Amino acid sequence: MNMINASLKSGILASFIAVSTAAPLSLAASPDDKTFTIAVIPDTQNYLDYTHQKAEGFPFDANKLFIEQMQYIADNLESQGGDIAFVTSLGDVWQHQTLSMDEDHKARGFKIAPNPIVDSHFAPTEKAKTVEMPKAHEGFSLIAGKVPFSVAPGNHDYDAMWTDANHPPSANPDPHDLATLGMLHPGGLDNFRSVFGANSVFFKDKPWYVEYNDGGADSAQIFEAGGYRFLHIALQFDAPNASLEWAAGVVEKHPGLPTIVSTHDYLNTDGERKANPVIDGHVVDPIHNNPEMVWQKFISQHDQIFLVLCGHQLAQATRMDSNAHGNPVWQLLSDYQSRAQTAIDAGGKVESDLGIGIGDGWMRFMEFDMSGKDPVVHVRTYSTHYDVQSTDHKEYAEWYKDHEQPHMTEAQFRSGDDFKLKLNGFSKRFATKAALVNQ
Repeated sequence: MNMINASLKSGILASFIAVSTAAPLSLAASPDDKTFTIAVIPDTQNYLDYTHQKAEGFPFDANKLFIEQMQYIADNLESQGGDIAFVTSLGDVWQHQTLSMDEDHKARGFKIAPNPIVDSHFAPTEKAKTVEMPKAHEGFSLIAGKVPFSVAPGNHDYDAMWTDANHPPSANPDPHDLATLGMLHPGGLDNFRSVFGANSVFFKDKPWYVEYNDGGADSAQIFEAGGYRFLHIALQFDAPNASLEWAAGVVEKHPGLPTIVSTHDYLNTDGERKANPVIDGHVVDPIHNNPEMVWQKFISQHDQIFLVLCGHQLAQATRMDSNAHGNPVWQLLSDYQSRAQTAIDAGGKVESDLGIGIGDGWMRFMEFDMSGKDPVVHVRTYSTHYDVQSTDHKEYAEWYKDHEQPHMTEAQFRSGDDFKLKLNGFSKRFATKAALVNQ
């Protein structure tokens, strides 16, 4: 969940290549295998939310949009003749929790503060298990066994999420004033592990699922594409110290591989490594790490990490920083869960404080072209519902900009969802026998 609307800082795209003309979204396989695509699935919680289905009086079954996304991915996998070599989900797969607080946090003395706004929208319910989680399983079953993939748990995927008693809401909380809302904290991952754990049907005995921690709450995959072996690491929300220590060990066990990290909360829409101020795990529990700590302790210290992907905070942002070894690390945010045009099309009204955002079928595709001296990645945003990419959608900025990033111009907003980045120094950096296929 996120309630931030901010603009992307103007200077952070200086090293990126502007996209001036649109091209059809083509995910056909390349005959020379120099190109491939990574599908990036941002927060799907509002599609799967049991309250956004016809059974609860919603005008349509929003989970059909999620299934459409997963079917589109399935139809365009390399194994099916397409170009998608890897799939990563950025978390908040489903919406609701099933517990008020997990047993571990109870034992550690955590207490709950009543929160009239949050509690009314996210009260624990068994419908998470009977409606939301089964539909998530159905969607990912469409790609299971056909492609390496990863799911990083977001805060909504935990068993419980409550307002911390040491950080309660104000007497009159206002959903538009973050300082009044208190601080949320999630706990327990039994629900997540039951669907996406290391022993789940999705990952058990898969040769590309190479490492895991905390039963699969953190995980690592290796996939081959474009002539390289890539290591991917998925970190749980506000990764605790134990997760970062595990992840460092994974990198050390697989030296030289170009490495991608996916985690739920990492960038805000100003392109800053700042947690959502309503749910900052480090503030509530110091064993957890905020985004800047994840960068300082882990990402910046390991030279083979070149890309970080995240969701959670609404809209998009991109930044690049040099790591401790002087090499670039590109960091990308994408989260479209607040987009409500599909609900408006069905006669809905954006009238509640938390809106009727669904997501409108938008997701990311990162198309890698490895044929040049250094790879170029075309980052595109595409709606499986409207069957159009953002650059080609005439009303794209009109529908979404003012809600997500009102300080941007229309051109800035559009370019944030369709751009190219050149991976400077990549070929030299990863010219190792471990990284190169058939070496």
